[in-house]
Amino acid sequence: MRQGQFESLYASEWQRMEAILTELENKAEREGYFSRYKVESTLADGDYSDFAHLYRKICHYHSLANERKYSSILVDHLGDLVGRGYRQLYQQNIPFRERFFRFFVAEFPALVRAESRYFWFASAFLYLPAVLLFMAILHAPEMVYTIMSPNQVMSFEDMYNPSHRVIGSAREAETNWMMFGHYIHNNISVSFRVFASGIIFCLGSIFFLVYNGLLLGAVSGHLTNTEYHQSLFSFVVGHGSFELTAIAISGAAGLKLGMALIAPGNLTRIDALKHNANIAIKLIYGVIAMLVVAAFIEAFWSSNNYFLPWQKYLVGGFLWFIVAIYLLFSGRRNGS
Repeated sequence: MRQGQFESLYASEWQRMEAILTELENKAEREGYFSRYKVESTLADGDYSDFAHLYRKICHYHSLANERKYSSILVDHLGDLVGRGYRQLYQQNIPFRERFFRFFVAEFPALVRAESRYFWFASAFLYLPAVLLFMAILHAPEMVYTIMSPNQVMSFEDMYNPSHRVIGSAREAETNWMMFGHYIHNNISVSFRVFASGIIFCLGSIFFLVYNGLLLGAVSGHLTNTEYHQSLFSFVVGHGSFELTAIAISGAAGLKLGMALIAPGNLTRIDALKHNANIAIKLIYGVIAMLVVAAFIEAFWSSNNYFLPWQKYLVGGFLWFIVAIYLLFSGRRNGS
């Protein structure tokens, strides 16, 4: 069935659900509910006898739209109705701790999966330039200077020179905490540029993703040529799972913003931007949490020289596995 036929057949039911949800949400705001309550106890106050049945149908329509690869605007709209309906059926005001836990355990990974096409495009813009430049520098070492200045190259060489052992060694606890704050600031700055610049019709996000990929490829390629690769890779493998994935998700959020201006669908560009921004901001909430975890690992684990490289590779591989499992499966219901 074509999307136009699908919308013509069922749009009236979506509008009915929208009207019910808006009325219930406005009523809850007026009456000031501050504790959990079952909406079923309030449905009798209005003509909501079909609410539960309608909610099940909306869930089915959302599943069909997603399965048939209809437009993201339609899929997201139905998904929003499903989420709002769920909150009205079961709980209105959830304690912050529970909402926080639910978001990061279920909603955030589910949202990344829902926006997977943006995530994979962002990952390609980040990793493909890195791999290509890495391979190019292995064969033409002088190419590193097309990305970095000589001073930057020397700085990286000094930082990862195994004989200097500056990567951590026995740092004081106070220094670790200071570096933890530095890494948070640096990582969030990078991710915010990748995300916010997407408003320029996706071009800004693409630029920063490619640039960071090229920088990653240049550093890793050059340090491999200088035989400092073990110092580098044993350092980044641990926190890289969270940091690099978070940057890719930031890129996905930026592309989501930009696409609202490039392809707004049936909405005006302003309305499409508002809609996509609501989704993108939720992705950034999760990105910030991932970057905090990455900064903690980088400050307290990656920089610790007491562990052998093979031990760091083992832990790093496990962390990459955890991130993959989290994003692929956390928050799934009924095999969805």
